Amino acid sequence: MITDRLAPYSPPSARILLVDDEPKIRGFIARALTAAGYAIDCASDGSEALRQASLGEYGLVILDLIMPDMDGRSVLTALMRERPEQPVLVLSCLDDVTTKVTCLDLGAHDYLTKPFSLEELLARVRVQLRGEQHPANEVLRAGELVLDVGRLQADIGAGPVALTRLEFLLLKELMEHAGQSVRKEQLLASIWGYDFDPGSNVVDVCVRRLRSKLGFDLIKTVRGAGYQLAS
Repeated sequence: MITDRLAPYSPPSARILLVDDEPKIRGFIARALTAAGYAIDCASDGSEALRQASLGEYGLVILDLIMPDMDGRSVLTALMRERPEQPVLVLSCLDDVTTKVTCLDLGAHDYLTKPFSLEELLARVRVQLRGEQHPANEVLRAGELVLDVGRLQADIGAGPVALTRLEFLLLKELMEHAGQSVRKEQLLASIWGYDFDPGSNVVDVCVRRLRSKLGFDLIKTVRGAGYQLAS
């Protein structure tokens, strides 16, 4: 049943590391992802997750938070320290705003609470694994801001700064609408790629990270209208 429903998506082969200490949940998710065409490695605790992540190249890590030995936040912190570009989707029963914000601030790309629908999980996985094709030497400019597409770096005059994929996509969207305000809903749709929870603050967190890297004045908050790249 799952195979028939998911087969039309035919995603490219991608390896995912699934980290969860509950065998039933781990098995259910692994079967669904395998049916959708992904290669899956599993880890049942934080230490094993970090060991596997250090040895393999994963398009995505799906990470539970409540685990024995080492909790998910510690795993996320260590993983971002060693591999800051690694996409991580947190999948947890913890649904409080503080935990969500903490994980996003630590570097998680997305956060989904349990219980979840399989369709939504797979949609979020597709978003994280969807890559954009750009010429390696493509460079975008908006005023003093230079965005190196091939290297995922931004330079506003003080030297190149490395960006995560989501930071890059958000900054690129704002550059393409230079001089205009871009609504939060539009950023959610164009970057996260689906009807994301309108109450989510992932855009705000991503903007905050860009400001910390490139300067607070780079992106303006336009009350009631979203965000705008400063002139």
